Amino acid sequence: MLKSINRTLLGAAFVSGAFMPHAFAETAINALFMAQAAYSEADVRAMTEAFSKANPDIKVNLEFVPYEGLHDKTVLAQGSGGYDVVLFDVIWPAEYASNNVLVDVSSRITDDMKKGVLPGAWTTVAYDGKSYGMPWILDTKYLFYNKEILEKAGIKSPPKTWDELAEQAKIIKDKGILATPISWSWSQAEAAICDYTTLVSAYGGEFLKDGKPAFQSGGGLDALNYMVTSYSSGLTNPNSKEFLEEDVRKVFQNGEAAFALNWTYMYNMANDPKDSKVAGKVGVVPAPGVAGKSEVSAVNGSMGLGITTASKHPEEAWKFITFMTSQETQNQYAKLSLPIWASSYDDPAVTKGQEELIAAAKLGLAAMYPRPTTPKYQELSTALQQAIQEALLGQAKPEDALKGAAENSGL
Repeated sequence: MLKSINRTLLGAAFVSGAFMPHAFAETAINALFMAQAAYSEADVRAMTEAFSKANPDIKVNLEFVPYEGLHDKTVLAQGSGGYDVVLFDVIWPAEYASNNVLVDVSSRITDDMKKGVLPGAWTTVAYDGKSYGMPWILDTKYLFYNKEILEKAGIKSPPKTWDELAEQAKIIKDKGILATPISWSWSQAEAAICDYTTLVSAYGGEFLKDGKPAFQSGGGLDALNYMVTSYSSGLTNPNSKEFLEEDVRKVFQNGEAAFALNWTYMYNMANDPKDSKVAGKVGVVPAPGVAGKSEVSAVNGSMGLGITTASKHPEEAWKFITFMTSQETQNQYAKLSLPIWASSYDDPAVTKGQEELIAAAKLGLAAMYPRPTTPKYQELSTALQQAIQEALLGQAKPEDALKGAAENSGL
């Protein structure tokens, strides 16, 4: 009889919510991330757990997909309202804005956010004067160099301009230290567009003007001419035309390159004595500039977090985004991905053990230049990839290759 009464009281307690304080207050949101690069899945889960502790009324359901599936998963889920928060690449805001995939959050961005975040980082989430999220994963390509090789060649400091890079590479080649001192990722893929964009930014070029291609002249043409000259002169590793970033890293780690353009991640990997022959000899500086035009150059290889237009819980979604992109959270994971916040780079807890990388980042991240901002990005990128290959292989003059890309860009 006593057991029966206790069961009855227990059932009543559950019905009334006495043992379920959050049962009717909890809001669930769904967030889509990628299962590779920068922050790991474990890191994102740890960040989310910290958010949940601070916000017990919001439950976050996480889903992870490879980068290659991120775009399509986001777009296809719009009809079902599957996600509230999505991770997006810097090359997608134009398409997402034009197709009403992401919410314009310009009015949510505070003055403190505007002042505190590195200026270049905002290009990650911007399109047509509006912001479609918060920058989160901050990355650009840097110039890595082998300190031992430069010392052997009698070179006292790394190049500050792209012309100086060619001059130093020639010294190294002429002295017989390395046959092909420079390594790039110029495979017919997005990697080549990132290297090309770095050079376009150095030469003060433009991808588009009034919505039409503008890369076929001025700085855009200068950038491709530089690539072709570096390749045909024998200063660049001839396999660069087939290299992706991981190939560049392996060549550099084997001591077979004096100079290499690559993302942040290579710094710690190339300095790991377990896998690298050049550990302790790795130098890093911002990608060089062009005399009279730029001091440094940089491509925006970053990613942002945004709210989908299908979200039924935009307030909770924004709360989660601001937590994940907050300075406190980012500083805690600064060894994995550098923070978007300018003042973080003066924090010893962030800089310890990676002072040289931070010094390069202070300049490079502030100068990040976006790849073409257009809803037809994929078509344009494919046309440019082909043009770069044709020019490198001598199948077309750089100006003709770029004119062809402009005609085939869909713009």
